[in-house]
Amino acid sequence: MSEQLLERPAERVVERVTLAKALNAGLRRAMEADDKVLVMGEDVGKLGGVFRITDGLQKDFGEDRVIDSPLAESGIVGTAVGLALRGYRPVVEIQFDGFVYPAYDQIVCQVAKMRYRSGGNLTMPMVIRIPYGGGIGAVEHHSESPEAQFAHTPGLKVVTCSNPVDGYWMIQQAIASDDPVIFLEPKRQYHADKVDLDTSATPDPLFASRVVRSGSDATLVTYGPQVKVALAAAEAAAAEGRSLEVIDLRTLSPLDLGPVYDSVRRTGRAVVTHEAHVNLGMGAEIAARISEECFYSLEAPVLRVGGYDTPYPASRIEEEFLPDLDRVLDAVDRSFDH
Repeated sequence: MSEQLLERPAERVVERVTLAKALNAGLRRAMEADDKVLVMGEDVGKLGGVFRITDGLQKDFGEDRVIDSPLAESGIVGTAVGLALRGYRPVVEIQFDGFVYPAYDQIVCQVAKMRYRSGGNLTMPMVIRIPYGGGIGAVEHHSESPEAQFAHTPGLKVVTCSNPVDGYWMIQQAIASDDPVIFLEPKRQYHADKVDLDTSATPDPLFASRVVRSGSDATLVTYGPQVKVALAAAEAAAAEGRSLEVIDLRTLSPLDLGPVYDSVRRTGRAVVTHEAHVNLGMGAEIAARISEECFYSLEAPVLRVGGYDTPYPASRIEEEFLPDLDRVLDAVDRSFDH
């Protein structure tokens, strides 16, 4: 955000918050602004969600607007489809990423296609919140990265926040959208870091990527939980005299690659990193587009760093699976070896 957009002295209120707190505040603000906004999902009410993202919302807005649903993801999303068609703006929580698949048919066949099927006469203003990614020591089905499956589905918008400021604004922007939005939240960031949140600022657009660290030697392209890793890699590289630019995509469908192209044309090198498997992951699409648009500027092939092509492992070895600073820097080194 530019400095002039943040200068609202009369209204400026700054609070230091985690991502979990920022998402809670964003949901609260959206519910206060529009009584058609509903929150629904497993344990979102009395418990406040397994990660406490919806903590206190049922108490303040009532059981008609913050609804504890049965353990049935297909039923949750199917009910939300009906609510959206009746003019509501449901915000659905999928408790963990790996639990989304019972609802996959509803999402792909109904949620994504309703507006197109009706020739634009019907809208589908709903948000499906999915905590995703690993790093929390969870058991099977609790650390998946399914983003490419949704980004591959026409009719769905797919976004992912990486920090509390984006979490606060992006959840409100997603709720305001008349198109369905898959809202991916990096669960290991929920309670990890606190930053200053200015709730009077003007946010960046929802479907826009952002340069989060400037550099001149190579470009790191990433999103969600890997943004923190990429920034740490850039910091370590700087100590060795190498300048890395880091771009947080923020939006996976539609992709906003303009800033990526501009960066790669300057640096001549690109590394794409994400937690999901490298095979047919988001990195494949991004690398292909960079190669198409920046071919004559590239000094080396676009490289990808991600999870291994296996099911997500047991928690005791997940740190071996997740792309870390060393694996990202190794890819940067290989880029310079070409």
